[in-house]
Amino acid sequence: MQRNIEKSLEIIKRGTAEIIPEAELINKLKEKRPLRIKLGIDASGPDIHLGFAVVLRKLRDFQECGHTAVLIVGDFTGMIGDPSERSKTRPQLTEKEIKKNMKNYAVQIYMILRKDRTEFRYNSEWLAILPPSDIIRLASKITVARMLERDDFSKRYKSQQPIYIHEFLYPIFQAYDSVAVKADVEIGGTDQTFNFMIAREMMREMDMTPQVILTMPLLVGLDGKMKMSKSYGNYIGIMESPREMLGKAMSIPDELIESYFELALSYTKEQMNSLKKELEDKKTNPRDVKFRLAREIVSLYHNAKEAEKAALEFEKIFKMKELPDEIPEFPIETEEIPIWIVKLLTESNMAHTNSEARRLIEQGGVEIKGENISDVNAEITFDKPFILKVGKRRFLKIVPQNSKKSQKVRNQENGK
Repeated sequence: MQRNIEKSLEIIKRGTAEIIPEAELINKLKEKRPLRIKLGIDASGPDIHLGFAVVLRKLRDFQECGHTAVLIVGDFTGMIGDPSERSKTRPQLTEKEIKKNMKNYAVQIYMILRKDRTEFRYNSEWLAILPPSDIIRLASKITVARMLERDDFSKRYKSQQPIYIHEFLYPIFQAYDSVAVKADVEIGGTDQTFNFMIAREMMREMDMTPQVILTMPLLVGLDGKMKMSKSYGNYIGIMESPREMLGKAMSIPDELIESYFELALSYTKEQMNSLKKELEDKKTNPRDVKFRLAREIVSLYHNAKEAEKAALEFEKIFKMKELPDEIPEFPIETEEIPIWIVKLLTESNMAHTNSEARRLIEQGGVEIKGENISDVNAEITFDKPFILKVGKRRFLKIVPQNSKKSQKVRNQENGK
C-alpha cells in the first residue's frame, strides 16, 4: 500500500539536488498508482561503486513508497558512448564487452534494490530494430543548436575538437528509452540533466506526458577532486572486500566526510544536523568520525561483524604498525632469483604494467622486508619468504620455491 503523498514526497526529496518540476511530481503522486522510475545503467564497467549507489538508494526510496524501478542497460547506446563531462569522444563498447560487464551487475543491483519492484531492460530491445526512417524521424525533433547547448559539445566545438554525428544520437536514443518504457520519472546524477531534458522534449513531441527529472548530487571520489567514477579509478566498489572498502573510505579527504554520510549512507536531516555539531566541536578528531563512516559503509554492504573485523585489522596495520592476520602468498621459482623488482610487481599482480610498477617505486610505495625500494633497476635476492608491501594496504608474502623439489612432492602426492 502506498504511503501518503506528503510522507512519500519527504522521503523522495531527501538528499536530492533538483526535481524538475516538483509540481508535476506531486501531481503524479496524487494519481495514486505505481509510478515508473527510469534509471539508465552505464555498461562501461562491471562494478557498481558508492557514487552510483547514491542513485540506486534513491531508487530504493521510490520502491519503498510503492513505485516501480525500470532499469535500462544501455547495451545499444553503450556502443555509441556517452560523451558527458568529456573533452573527447568516449570509447565505443563492443557487444561482447557489454555482456561481460553486465554478467554480475544484477547481483550487485539487488544488494540495494527490491527485486519484486524492479524491471531490468536492455535498450537494444527497441533501438536495434528501429528502421532508418524512424531514426530520421526522431533526429528531426531535436536541433543542432539545441545539441550545442550541452556543455561538453559546446566546449569541444569552441576548441575545435571533433564532434561526430553519432554522438548526437546518444541523447536522442536515450530520450527514446523514456518513450519506450513510458517513464514517469527519470533519476540520475546532475551531469545527466541535459539528456533528461531532451527526453522531456521528445515525450512532449510524441504527445506523451513528460517525465519528471530527479537528479542526485555527484559523490566526489577518493582523490577529492573528480566525481567518483570507474573511468577515473577513484571509486569504492560495493563488492570490494571489507578490508579494501574500509581502507579506501579512510583515505577520503576530511572535507568530504559530511557528503559521504549524507550521500553514501542516506543520513536524515536530523542525523546530519547532529553530525555537523559533532564536527564543529574542536574536541572532535575528524579521523574518529571518518572511522565511524568507514565502518558504517562496510556494515551496509557486508555486515557489522565484517566491519568490526576490518576495523581491527586497519588499526593493527596503521596504528600498531603490525601485519594483517591473513596475507596471500605468491611462489617464485628459485631459478628466477634474483628477480627484477619491476618484474616481481607485475608477475605478482601488485602492478598491472611495467610503467605502473615503475611509478609505484618512484613514488616510494614499495617496501620489501620493511625497507623502501626506490631503485627501479633493483634486483631482489632472497632465500626465504618475505613480505612485499605496495601502497598503504596491500601485502603479499613472496615464497621461494624449488621447482625440482616441488615436482618431487607433487609426484609423491600423485602416487608416482
